[in-house]
Amino acid sequence: MHIQQLSIQGMTCSSCANAIEKSVSKIPGVELANVNLAVEKLSVTYDSEMTNIPDIIKTIEDTGYSASEPVNFREISIPIGGMTCTSCAGTVEKAIGELPGVGVSSVNYATEKAFVRYDPNQTRISQIKGSVSKAGYEALEIQTESNIDEDRDRRELAVRTIWRKFIVSAVFTIPLLYLAMGHMLGFPIPKFVNPEFNPLAFGLIQLALTIPVIIAGNKFYSIGFRTLFRGHPNMDSLIAIGTSAAVLYGLFAIYRISTGDVSFAGDLYFETAGVIVTLILLGKYLESVTKGKTSEAIKKLAGLQPKTATVVDGDEETIIPIEEVEEGDIIIVKPGEKIPVDGEVIYGKTSIDESMLTGESLPVAKSTGDLVIGASINKNGAIRFKATKVGKDTVLAQIIKLVEDAQGSKAPISRMADIISGYFVPIVISIAILSGLIWIFAGLSWVFAMTVFISVLVIACPCALGLATPTAIMVGTGKGAEYGVLIKGGRPLETAHKVKTVVFDKTGTITEGKPVLTDLVTAEGFGDNELLILAASAEKSSEHPLGEAIVTAAVEKNLVLKTIDDFQAIPGKGIEGKIDGQRILLGNRALLDNEKIESVLQEDSDKLANEGKTPMFVAINGKLAGIVAVADTVKEDSSRAITILHNMGVKTAMITGDNKQTAEAIAEQVGIDVVLSEVLPGDKAEEVRKLQANGDLIAMVGDGINDAPALAISDVGIAIGSGTDVAMESADIVLMKSNLLDVVTTIELSRATIRNIKQNLFWAFGYNVLGIPIAAGILFAFGGPLLNPMIAAAAMAMSSVSVVSNALRLRKIKINH
Repeated sequence: MHIQQLSIQGMTCSSCANAIEKSVSKIPGVELANVNLAVEKLSVTYDSEMTNIPDIIKTIEDTGYSASEPVNFREISIPIGGMTCTSCAGTVEKAIGELPGVGVSSVNYATEKAFVRYDPNQTRISQIKGSVSKAGYEALEIQTESNIDEDRDRRELAVRTIWRKFIVSAVFTIPLLYLAMGHMLGFPIPKFVNPEFNPLAFGLIQLALTIPVIIAGNKFYSIGFRTLFRGHPNMDSLIAIGTSAAVLYGLFAIYRISTGDVSFAGDLYFETAGVIVTLILLGKYLESVTKGKTSEAIKKLAGLQPKTATVVDGDEETIIPIEEVEEGDIIIVKPGEKIPVDGEVIYGKTSIDESMLTGESLPVAKSTGDLVIGASINKNGAIRFKATKVGKDTVLAQIIKLVEDAQGSKAPISRMADIISGYFVPIVISIAILSGLIWIFAGLSWVFAMTVFISVLVIACPCALGLATPTAIMVGTGKGAEYGVLIKGGRPLETAHKVKTVVFDKTGTITEGKPVLTDLVTAEGFGDNELLILAASAEKSSEHPLGEAIVTAAVEKNLVLKTIDDFQAIPGKGIEGKIDGQRILLGNRALLDNEKIESVLQEDSDKLANEGKTPMFVAINGKLAGIVAVADTVKEDSSRAITILHNMGVKTAMITGDNKQTAEAIAEQVGIDVVLSEVLPGDKAEEVRKLQANGDLIAMVGDGINDAPALAISDVGIAIGSGTDVAMESADIVLMKSNLLDVVTTIELSRATIRNIKQNLFWAFGYNVLGIPIAAGILFAFGGPLLNPMIAAAAMAMSSVSVVSNALRLRKIKINH
């Protein structure tokens, strides 16, 4: 027998999955066919001598769907060096995307990383890196756990290098600017460099001061001209062309001065080139510093993990590096110390502060058998635990990976900026050339035309456009992690702000998911404790969750339970047995009717049922003793969260397999708008699709395995952190605290982030829409001033800084409920 997985396309609900399973199961030789709707895959077990994969695929296609053998794609994130603007990112993205077998190529300028999804059978990492090099950039070492510090050091070194280059540039630019402009402002100028007495020396000294500045900004020229000649000009190309034009014209002016035409002493443009390079270096430094702040959430998370662990081997305790801890190691943690890795307590009791991961302020009690999370803090007791997850498998490592992936992803809103950025630089170069020619044809001098040409090139800044979205996404997802809201990328973060209806699973989401005893109603002649002892004694032999709730309540009251004899479960009705020789019955109304016992507490039973509780009658020797009621209680913050959602203009719905009466009672208790009751687990996804058919964007909140298809099919799937791994894998957003108020946090954070992105895009577009015409001389045409290239450089340098600074405002957002 062979087992093969196939990818299925075209399924919309569980009925589709069932149809495929039935049709494939009918193929001779197929032993088992199982469709997973959440991941859209078919696992088929078949006899290769009787059938084959092409026949199975054809059968699926005949059923109305399409299938293919899944490609085992690999995903990698490659740091990219040498990018200076979003046009660079577009060039790298295109170069990688042209390789065979590359399914996804996405380069994020803000994080300076390329995310690549590729078929290893068609291309290799070396080929991907080679395509980056051919495009004119550097593919750096792929980040792993072992070199994460190296990556941080590389970034810090880059920032220090830019700062040093700026200092060198400024040291030579300040005297250059003084010399070039001082004589016009009446400042004292030494006679040997005064243009009136020694114009040649005046020009040569400026050239000598300019050369170190050009060397300090050498990357603008090496990258700018290289990408220009390869047909992918970027921001560096604009700077390189503009400043090179100024320097070349200055050299021409020196030549004319040397031939005796001293009038050219007033047309030297060296200071323009020097000031432009200096200001842009300053802007790049400020941009690098502020960009570094956008990923502080990652740094904080990475800093939570302790560096060492105390491993116990017999009576010997050994302190070892955290990297050396293996699954199964026994670790001791003393009060005040951090839990080094995930594990299970095998000895001791304590309380643990998990707030750094879950945001939950109250310490959590832990004892033998409980799970502990790496990086949480042991408060007041020494414990020993067995390591169950280490390295990249720990909760902290997975959170860091999830946040990193989210910060490196792109939101749909960024596509417009990416498309525009791809055409931006060539258009700017064309506008610059055209503007200069227009002014020449209008009768103005070559010097005037060159001023316009340089100003247009320098003021245009695609960086602001490229940084507008990813910086806000980075800060927004990082802020979410601080609140215990893990957002898996830009798409769900963007989509969440448009959600019109939130669908909640009931059990474990709106409710605690664990039944508890809520009411005791006694008949005449019986007391509360007596009734509870009878009910708990009868139920202690039962394995039903409702019976467990009754037993737990009795144990918490320290009641002494009695032995039950002749225990028997009566399907669909309840249980019976003997306690102290007396016949005990516990069950529903049908059980009483069957035994012809009068129900004198029927009104109480109906009232409890209307409140969403499950009433159970207790009778002894044919006489009614009372009612015990059990319910899955509503979480403390459910009602408040739903009220806030209503105030935000968001509708709410609840989906459950419970009967209509119980479901509506719970819905009324918390204020739910729409109740979907008696829904089979496999039909939850179909109910979500029906709601989507109304045109609203739907967020689904759930925690169970049976919620996974609904989470996957919804516009935004939100899994609560106490739920199953399957639900968390299927979801777009994970709530670490299992608190429904964090659904509100998610939507509020999404709205704040999208508002910030729109502000960034407005200013980035607005800056270029206004700046380029001014640089081209539109104000001058109507009698106004002409923009000086140095002012254009300052404006360009600050545009990127302003966009990143605006994104950083998200770090200060306060979400209070």
